Amino acid sequence: MKKISIIGGCGHVGLPLGLTLAQAGHQVQLVDLNERAVQSINKGVVPFVEAGAAEILEKTIGKTLFATTSPDVIRTCDVVVFVTGTPVDEHLNPRVHDVVKVINSYKSQINKNALVVLRSTVYPGVLEIIDAILRETFEEPLLAFCPERIVQGKGIEEIGNLPQLISATSQKAEDMAHDLFVTIAPKVIRLKPKEAEIAKLMTNAWRYLEFAAANQFYMMVESQGLDFYKIFNALRDDYPRAQHFPRPGFAAGPCLFKDTMQLSAFHKSHFFLGQSAMLVNEGLPVFVADQMEKKLGGSLKGKSLAILGMTFKPNNDDIRESLSFKLKKVLEMRMANVICSDPYLKDSVDLETAIEKSHGIILGVPHNQYLNLKINKPTVDCWGVWRKGE
Repeated sequence: MKKISIIGGCGHVGLPLGLTLAQAGHQVQLVDLNERAVQSINKGVVPFVEAGAAEILEKTIGKTLFATTSPDVIRTCDVVVFVTGTPVDEHLNPRVHDVVKVINSYKSQINKNALVVLRSTVYPGVLEIIDAILRETFEEPLLAFCPERIVQGKGIEEIGNLPQLISATSQKAEDMAHDLFVTIAPKVIRLKPKEAEIAKLMTNAWRYLEFAAANQFYMMVESQGLDFYKIFNALRDDYPRAQHFPRPGFAAGPCLFKDTMQLSAFHKSHFFLGQSAMLVNEGLPVFVADQMEKKLGGSLKGKSLAILGMTFKPNNDDIRESLSFKLKKVLEMRMANVICSDPYLKDSVDLETAIEKSHGIILGVPHNQYLNLKINKPTVDCWGVWRKGE
């Protein structure tokens, strides 16, 4: 069993990995600058929604799992995992400097024999850059890129059920990464560094493209006054080649849009499918606002509108890059009074009040609490969960 530090270990990527490794018997230190999250974990409280996390945390905290804000624990570790990814800037270009800055901040604490693992999505070629930085300190750095491919909120389950991609800048580091991840993953697939970097981007870009196709069809059909879901249900009914046709909805969150734009930058901005997908998915909130405007007589000025669901995905408490907030801004620009309600957010308006005080209601995210609502007011539901008789 290994001694492992996870830098940024109290977040949505680091914590599921840390809990899974700790459950497997490894000694895991979660290192994080977020003191509130560190205190929460040390008290046995998971700071966000993650299926199965509470049970594992209760069994491992103080035994095989520890959380701290101090980087000193890194010095004695066999493995150091970084969960800092590559974001994009306001011009949709990858900010490689963010990853470099974090590595430089911690490299003096890393043991020369330790395996360094990059876990979050990085721009193709970043592993080579980090290898060069580590060579300023270590003669033969042991560096691997082992990307997470988990669904938010179900990370622990998916780490244990999905194949793990691994890559490294040396055979020794690759073998060390393999030996680590076979203890928690059902299958390990070896790739070269750039292959693994691109594979992660392509995974998220493909999902983003799928959602864009569904959203484009939705806007195309609904703009002609037709019932999209009547057509959608008909084309899928006992027709096997349409079973994977996704439902429309807000394609948001911290990864899909960002990674699609990274792939576009990698291809010298010639990823026209990805750029078109961005225009479609980012345009859906405007189309939803248009739909509500039509239902309320052509103007939203002075109208109270409720958005039910403000997180970026159903049954989760993560609001990062949520398109419900973009919808809120669009509605406010049209001089509407916007009431935000979400059972996962403490400061939002309660559901009953939101419905009572609104002239119209928009489903932002289909949390389970909303699936069976009966609302006698104008509604817009691009997700199709409030359709009568279904």
